[in-house]
Amino acid sequence: MTGNSTTSLDFGDDPQCVSVLLPLPLGKAYTYAVPPGLALMEGDFVAVPLGVREVSGVVWDGDIDDVPPEKLKAVLAKLDAPPMTESAQRFAEWVANYNMASLGSVLKMFMSVPDALKPPKPVTAYSVNNDLPEIKMTKAREQVLGVLKDNPPLPATLLAKEAGVGTSVIKGLAKLDALIAVELPPPAAFKIPNWQVSGPKLSLEQASAAASLRAHVEAGEFYVSVLEGVPGSGKTEVYLEAVCAALAQGKQALVLLPEIALGAQWLARFKARFGCEPTEWHSDLTQTTRRKTWRAVATGEAKVIVGARSALFLPYTDLGVIIVDEEHDQSFKQEDGVIYNARDMAVVRAQLGDIPISLVSATPSLESLRNVECGRYEHFDLLDRYAGAELPEILIIDMRQDKPATGKWLSPNLIQGLKDTFAAGEQALLFLNRRGYAPLTLCQGCGHRFQCPQCTAWLVEHRFLGRLQCHHCGYQMKPPDKCPSCDQADKLYACGPGVERLAEEVQELFPDIRAEIAVSDNLHTPTQAQELVSQIENREIDLIIGTQIVAKGYHFPYLTLVGVVDADVGLTGGDIRALERTYQLLYQVAGRAGRAEHPGKVLVQTHDPENPVMQALKAGDHKGFIATMSQDRERNSMPPFGRLAGVILSSSDERAVDQAAANLARTAPRDNGVMTLGPAPAPLALLRGRHRRRFLVKAGRDVNIQTRIRAWLKATELPRKVRLQLDIDPYSFM
Repeated sequence: MTGNSTTSLDFGDDPQCVSVLLPLPLGKAYTYAVPPGLALMEGDFVAVPLGVREVSGVVWDGDIDDVPPEKLKAVLAKLDAPPMTESAQRFAEWVANYNMASLGSVLKMFMSVPDALKPPKPVTAYSVNNDLPEIKMTKAREQVLGVLKDNPPLPATLLAKEAGVGTSVIKGLAKLDALIAVELPPPAAFKIPNWQVSGPKLSLEQASAAASLRAHVEAGEFYVSVLEGVPGSGKTEVYLEAVCAALAQGKQALVLLPEIALGAQWLARFKARFGCEPTEWHSDLTQTTRRKTWRAVATGEAKVIVGARSALFLPYTDLGVIIVDEEHDQSFKQEDGVIYNARDMAVVRAQLGDIPISLVSATPSLESLRNVECGRYEHFDLLDRYAGAELPEILIIDMRQDKPATGKWLSPNLIQGLKDTFAAGEQALLFLNRRGYAPLTLCQGCGHRFQCPQCTAWLVEHRFLGRLQCHHCGYQMKPPDKCPSCDQADKLYACGPGVERLAEEVQELFPDIRAEIAVSDNLHTPTQAQELVSQIENREIDLIIGTQIVAKGYHFPYLTLVGVVDADVGLTGGDIRALERTYQLLYQVAGRAGRAEHPGKVLVQTHDPENPVMQALKAGDHKGFIATMSQDRERNSMPPFGRLAGVILSSSDERAVDQAAANLARTAPRDNGVMTLGPAPAPLALLRGRHRRRFLVKAGRDVNIQTRIRAWLKATELPRKVRLQLDIDPYSFM
């Protein structure tokens, strides 16, 4: 049935109608007539006409528009998919309202796999015809019939394998009516984890935290806990007890990881514990796997789902617990499309579903710790490493005194540390949070700097790949032989170090060691991460040179030295979380050292050893640093003691965006506890060819900042060519 055919139906004077929400950037649902004989309930997935198209949507609890019967279009079909739960619908509405996004755009995140709304194709299998016709019997045919004599119907491929023949034999027998084709439901896509197998023996403090988590899962009640613990303290084993409790009740469990590609060891640990792999959800899955996974989550077949932030919007039918691992990580903040923080939204989903949630980190965010302080979240703190392993010694190297050789980046102290580590047959990690060879290329003759033509950003040299690349929009070019400005050859100079340049320096110093670069360029899938992990675990690699992708979660028993090459990266830039985020990152990467019986050491190179971050690391004063940061935020009424919202205007037409910004500035809220800063060019004033201007709205915790912004925007009309983005609780100010 097509959309056009609905216009000829006679619905009578008082047709039954439903409200249908579509996964489009629309603020409301549309009204459709229900054909006679079609029973629909709220949450059902349906196909409806929209103009000349046929689209899928969800029957929603919305207002029915007063549409004349002759203008009504009818629902085309009810789709064969489990309905969207009431809890999920309320969650979608909450996400849209809080983040000031259209409800249809949020629904699109729930309906991310349209093909999954169609039932899976049945599997064709074969059984023996009871009225077996007379056929010429061969050895191959006898083998096929013999297999089926003692087995239920089998698919052709499996039947051929069991009988030791080709599939052509199966087809031939079916053509002769010796075999009858039957349709079977597709086999289960995922195994059920064996939750009855005991995990490792827990310490007293681990067991206490695990018992509390399990109790709240078993009670089926909303409850938020912060599970804090030093790196290597066994936090994963604690929250896996909560996963076991959910499985024991036949419920589902969701574990959110900031970057699923980094979960290679987590996945291996899960399989060793539960006898099978969990259900994964991330961008590297094939479309077929995504379809199977979405469907398995909706039917309840998939029991434990581990995924990136988008896994929060899968169609869970009976969720029993949510875990947010590395809850402080900035990767949980979605910056494109619907802008949201998956950690915060996960707490909301848990509350709407009356289920417990645990936020897990060695360095919890100030927001979570503030909720602990206010009594909203329970707090568990694992102070010791598992099995008695010692925390590493952290030493600060003052680069003003311990200077590297000219044009080099490793200090004499760090070089000596590497020598001692390799001599002992142990492994080391050099951490530098800069991909590529150098962050800037300039001409020494005229000073020309290579900048992205589409962004306010320098082009990063990737020497191993032979290109200059923008890390914001992906623009790339081949490095020229001469300066495009002054036409001089041999004047181009790479400024500053990236991991590739560091690898070059290491190769000169230690030509006989086995080094590997670990960055998102070559570790963007779980498979690639697993290959690297296996090489390190098998001691096929002596030195890892990596960015933040290797800073957290990994456990390598023979990795005893961590060298932070440039600890000052990220300390500046006007971001209110710069110090907190730098401390979290350095504390996490330091935690990779000495996690087993071999003691660890961390050498931190800095030009600013007096910085509070370096002092806290040196003194091991984690609690003191958090208290200082918290006091500073409170003095300035910054989150979590105040509220922020970003308003970003962008357009390919710079004059248009400037005019729109000027218009908004005239009506910006600046009273009753609200302050509006701007407009100002964003730090990335040009991004992907669009000029950008920003406002920052600051308010007290008691102010409904969304209401104030809605009233402000309603008073000003923006040109169509200007795009508006709203970022509630911003993390990035770029």
